[in-house]
Amino acid sequence: MLIKPKKSYHITTDSHHRFRKHENRVHNLEVTRPEQVWVSDITYTGTRDNPSYLALITDAYSKMIVGYSVSESLSVEGSLKALQMAIDNRKYKNLPLIHHSDRGLQYCSNDYQNLLVQNNIQASMTEKYDPYENAIAERVNGVLKQEFNIDQKVNDFNIKTKLIENAVKLYNHIRPHLSNHMLTPKQMHQQRELKPKQYKTKILREASFSEN
Repeated sequence: MLIKPKKSYHITTDSHHRFRKHENRVHNLEVTRPEQVWVSDITYTGTRDNPSYLALITDAYSKMIVGYSVSESLSVEGSLKALQMAIDNRKYKNLPLIHHSDRGLQYCSNDYQNLLVQNNIQASMTEKYDPYENAIAERVNGVLKQEFNIDQKVNDFNIKTKLIENAVKLYNHIRPHLSNHMLTPKQMHQQRELKPKQYKTKILREASFSEN
């Protein structure tokens, strides 16, 4: 309660491109199990002199970060590394999976979409400029920045990468979530019986995602 939220003004989404965009397939979808929906986002973690970007893939049910990559640019390679990590760590490979993201160039690129197709993962994207269409991804970004201080001023890229790696481990294994019945993301991901708690606000009901 004593953590002051930080406002970010760094634009990481370029949706003005020639690549195909997909419809929002998770709108009003009830998430009831791990690896039913993954949500993805890119957030700025660097400084003016030493920019860095964190690509994240989070499981919508457990809030567990299943893939991530730190890079020095917004090229598609960082997002591809995060996706490949998530695929390699996938536990329920025989069940249908939706990948939800904004309409950024990285997610719409041929390389990214081909990797989804190769692994039988269905693409879903936001259709408006409303952050609640990707609420879980936005929330996880905020937790990592506000509670784990991943965007602190660190000029050495290798040190920044280690800092973020440690933050992700602590987030997944140590931090409990109210929506997870006070289980950690890792604990929530390892079971399929509990139904995530949801705040009953109109906006979040429409977004079909819960706050932490």
